[in-house]
Amino acid sequence: MQMVSRMFAIVILVFCVDSVVEARVERLEILERMPFAEGHQFGDSGAYELIRGRLHYTVDPYNAANGLIVDLALVALDSQGMVTFSGDFMLLRPVDPNRGNRNLLYEVGNRGNVGMLSFFNDAPRTNQPASLIDAGNGFLFREGYTLLWSAWNWDVTDENHRMQINLPVATDGGDPIISPIVAEITVNVPSRCEPFAWGNSRGYPPVPKLAESSTLSVRARQTHSRKLLPRDRWSFGCVPRGAHAPSSTHLYVVDGFEPGLLYELIYKARDPRVVGLGLAGIRDAISFFRFFEADDDAIANPLWGATDNALVFGISQSGRVIQHMIYQALHIDEARRMVFEGALVHVAGGGKGSFNHRFAQTTRHPSAHEDHQYPADFFPFSTILQSDPVTGEEGNVLARAKKNGAVPKIFYTNTSTEYWTRSASLLHTDTEGTVDVELDHRTRSYLLAGAQHGVWAFMHRAFYENCVNPADQRPIMRALLGHLALWAGKGVLPPENAYPRIDEGTLGTVAIWRNEFPALPSLRLPDHNLAPPRLDHGPRWERGIIDYVPPKFGQSYVTLIPMPDADGLDLGGLRLPGISAPLGTYLGWNLRKEEFGASEFIGRWSGSFVPFPVNELERLETGDPRVSIEARYGNRSGYLEKIRNVSGKLHALDFLLIEDLHRITERAGLFYDRLIARDRTSDSCAYTVPEH
Repeated sequence: MQMVSRMFAIVILVFCVDSVVEARVERLEILERMPFAEGHQFGDSGAYELIRGRLHYTVDPYNAANGLIVDLALVALDSQGMVTFSGDFMLLRPVDPNRGNRNLLYEVGNRGNVGMLSFFNDAPRTNQPASLIDAGNGFLFREGYTLLWSAWNWDVTDENHRMQINLPVATDGGDPIISPIVAEITVNVPSRCEPFAWGNSRGYPPVPKLAESSTLSVRARQTHSRKLLPRDRWSFGCVPRGAHAPSSTHLYVVDGFEPGLLYELIYKARDPRVVGLGLAGIRDAISFFRFFEADDDAIANPLWGATDNALVFGISQSGRVIQHMIYQALHIDEARRMVFEGALVHVAGGGKGSFNHRFAQTTRHPSAHEDHQYPADFFPFSTILQSDPVTGEEGNVLARAKKNGAVPKIFYTNTSTEYWTRSASLLHTDTEGTVDVELDHRTRSYLLAGAQHGVWAFMHRAFYENCVNPADQRPIMRALLGHLALWAGKGVLPPENAYPRIDEGTLGTVAIWRNEFPALPSLRLPDHNLAPPRLDHGPRWERGIIDYVPPKFGQSYVTLIPMPDADGLDLGGLRLPGISAPLGTYLGWNLRKEEFGASEFIGRWSGSFVPFPVNELERLETGDPRVSIEARYGNRSGYLEKIRNVSGKLHALDFLLIEDLHRITERAGLFYDRLIARDRTSDSCAYTVPEH
């Protein structure tokens, strides 16, 4: 009764008044402060300072800005009637703020990691940047950005110095909340011991006294019937790889996990974290560093008066976090301020995520084969009003932002992979895939055609049939970041949208794509992409509570993909220089090898690269319909001349910075040399891996 009364009071206050007290970062705890890169001078920006520490937050449960945070009413309050928690942060700022560009660039860390230095600066991956090597090419520093990170998702493990946050537990008037939850497990290699969760995340442990009521089933596909495994053939707790003691969040199967199959564990867990507070933490971290001179103990804000605008950036999961925050107006602080003016939502597809519901598992999202039961791809998708003819729902992801007069400038940037595996077309089509839907005028959408989800390649084919796509999307992304900063800060319009469309014949179904794709020798084609189902989580889902475990699957949304040209390259969008002047076919998908199971499915994030025949003799011998490298370019000099030409055109359109032109040509030459010299009888993909 106590819980119900408090929830009712909060609902009334949320919709009537704001609390007099403004919640905020209550205390700034600085644990480390030092010159970055030993005081190296980064062009006109000068030297940078590195600051690490903890942010101690207070959130007012009665403030309207927090009204959509699930289970906030069920958290113990401090003596001031506030909800408190704390998390790590890291800041890199120009020592002399007058030499910076006055833009705060906040990265939503992907699973607790630091990503934007490797992404924008071509730097080595590290969660503890300190040296000049960690600055990479120095781009963000030379441009004068102030860089900020803070922890937001409680369930990431603390290995590799990942950022940590302590979020409070929801209770039923002090009694534990217990609920069934679902964990899907699939493997690429045989194993007997596997974690409940993936992506370096913690799973909720089972309630020991209720463990025997758990079930484990297996099926080959999401739509197949579940086959229950006998309870004596599996158990909780095993010793994971590299560990010395059993883990309660690992599962042991006597007969082993078979590659490619979907194992579904349903069990009782307790003590749900209030995961939505992680999004509030992002909001309040940015708000503090922008709008407050000091914390409650008079500890000075090191950024006070140093920034005019804030941009937020996220890759993949982190991009979905940004979309989710804007959708639920969690980018508006308790004083009704929009905390960031611009958002760069990168490779998030059409999704939001499991970021604000009871027992949310933040790392989960549907892919072509895996994790369809988790709420990441749900209506609405577009930035203008749309309707779903299947459910009768209406809405748009910016509705709450528009109502509050707080719509940031947004760039949606996706690669070809997100059209195959992350429902990217739903950003700009109806839910049935029949017509184009325009974007709100405060948004832009850009497809990096032919690129894959991330910048990586392997010396071998790993779990895939084809060599992994080596395209490097980062040069275009550096240029786009500058456009977003100018648009958000000074109103300078960015380049127009560049994405495939139904009405232009550059976006269509997989069936149409297969019919138009060139008949490349020995290349197996996928026959479907991710089409996420409409999920029914039960009658309390609007309150963020899942009653149907697993959820009921409804009719799938219709998702589309870019159409191919004569070389199999995607039409529509922007092409990187190496794809405008290609040495092969760059694809956003890569099928799984048969020995790793589920071989009719594409992988979650990796694309493919299929080289052109080197000369006409090879083309005729293999029956390849694509023009050979020799016939296209003549020789290395002819190829590099073409690269310089297409790079210059992209620069003229403001999609490439002048500093990247030489770098692109140099890397293209190295790639040409490796491809021409490769052993065509070998299965090696070493030639696709860039040399650094």
